[in-house]
Amino acid sequence: MLKSFEVKDYALINHISVEFGSGLNIITGETGAGKSILIDAMSLLLGERASTEVIRKGAEKSFVEGIFDVKGNKKVKSLLEENEIDFSDELIVRREISLKGANRCFINDTPVNLNLVKEIGNLLVDLHGQHEHQSLLCTETHIDYLDEFGDYQDILYEYKKVYSELTRKEGELRENQLKENSIKEKKDFYAFQIKEIDNVAPLVNEDETLTEELKILENSEKLSLLSSEVYDLLYESENSIHSSMAKVKSLIQKLNEIDKSFSEAVGESESVLAQIQDISNFIRSYSSKINLDQEEVEHKRDRLGAIILLKKKYGGSINSIIEYRKKIGEEFELAENFTGKINELLNNIYKLRKNAGNLAKILSRKREQAAKLVKKGIEETLKELGIHSPEFRTQIKNEKADIDTGVLIDGKYFKASSKGIDEVEFFISTNPGEDLKPLAKVASGGEVSRIMLALKSTLAKNDKLPLLIFDEIDVGISGKIAQKVGFSLKNLSGFHQIISITHLPQIAGQADHHFVVEKQKQDDRVTSQLRQINLEERIKEVAKLMSGEEITEASLKGARELMGLK
Repeated sequence: MLKSFEVKDYALINHISVEFGSGLNIITGETGAGKSILIDAMSLLLGERASTEVIRKGAEKSFVEGIFDVKGNKKVKSLLEENEIDFSDELIVRREISLKGANRCFINDTPVNLNLVKEIGNLLVDLHGQHEHQSLLCTETHIDYLDEFGDYQDILYEYKKVYSELTRKEGELRENQLKENSIKEKKDFYAFQIKEIDNVAPLVNEDETLTEELKILENSEKLSLLSSEVYDLLYESENSIHSSMAKVKSLIQKLNEIDKSFSEAVGESESVLAQIQDISNFIRSYSSKINLDQEEVEHKRDRLGAIILLKKKYGGSINSIIEYRKKIGEEFELAENFTGKINELLNNIYKLRKNAGNLAKILSRKREQAAKLVKKGIEETLKELGIHSPEFRTQIKNEKADIDTGVLIDGKYFKASSKGIDEVEFFISTNPGEDLKPLAKVASGGEVSRIMLALKSTLAKNDKLPLLIFDEIDVGISGKIAQKVGFSLKNLSGFHQIISITHLPQIAGQADHHFVVEKQKQDDRVTSQLRQINLEERIKEVAKLMSGEEITEASLKGARELMGLK
């Protein structure tokens, strides 16, 4: 149930804050007062997209907020938990439309995306706009109305999942079949490139390693001469640093025998001598390992050259060579095993066709069962709405398909879509003796309104949506029929909270709570206001709907009678 609704700086609305009650909430107002603007603002809470054009002139942003009572609503609780949003008995949905383009959505003060707002809206509200009559006359929507009534959403969800995988695999098959000739033409070229790369088989960072190794190998003669010279100076020559340091150490030891203050210097001289010995050993070892093998130099030069050539041809780096080799390897393997790949896809597609077919068959059976219940509910409601001998039928048909297309049911192929194999169309007869005709050919606007209300009523009694919003469901009706529509809405409000915009007194008179949309002038600007009216104001408002602006005693008396007051 929608407990409260607040709008700021939206089109003609400066600020509206209103609390709705359970049962039948009626909204009336003169043409142009802003009733449609109010419905548009409500649509924002249901996830409809918005433009910055709706922001009231002079304001930076528009603000719309609704507080819903969702106590015991398991679907809402589950959806919130899936999105890590705290659940409580009250659900707060807020939308902000900013001139800066930073449009924001919040659920229980948690920032969310628009899709989640729409999902929540679908669980809470069914909004019937003024133009939805036309959707009822569009045959393509009939299957959605029927599925909305049926208790088989889990089967429909599973079917859509399998059908989506089927279409994906079919697309993959078509793509591979289109690539077949191209792949086979490239096969020889790929084979050449694979051989060229594999003959070198470069390793990651090998070019950098080879460059360093060649730098050393190409300077081996110089390294040999320099290291020999260093070794001679340190250790080998007659006046080597090692010999001199050994003499220094000996002299310091003699000094220390006389003056113990040289004891630290003795240790340091021993350390220096040991370091000289270590360096000498390293230089001697290094010098002995210097490779003057010119053949190895040439080999490494050739390999580095081959890698550089591959880098130029295949992307500029060893990593790009490796990635390209992987890619053409897969393409080559596909070309080598193309028939096997196609057969594997065909086998998967066949299994998916059977799986989708089994689910589609169950869906069809479920729809047949739902159609019988819809027929009964709509016919009963139409009788209450003044169509005395209605006959309603849901036609469910399907069409065979060519072999290897669609879905497979009991060995036969059927045309299919994401909704199954069925085509659904509503047929109706509103007068005795008339043949059933497609609903799309019903001409009377009043009949369409009543059929829509009957359909909504039938669906609503089976549905768990807490709130139904009707924007002028009474198009094309008047008199006694309007009164019957009012009674029907009143009856329906026993199952759900209803918010209904109307211009008919017969409907307004049934209100549990009555609100009026009015235009007011503030600071030389026109604003739309929404306020709840008391009993005396309600009587006058219903009387005004009956007689126009000039309220008479007769219209006041008629209003009381419509409202069941003495």
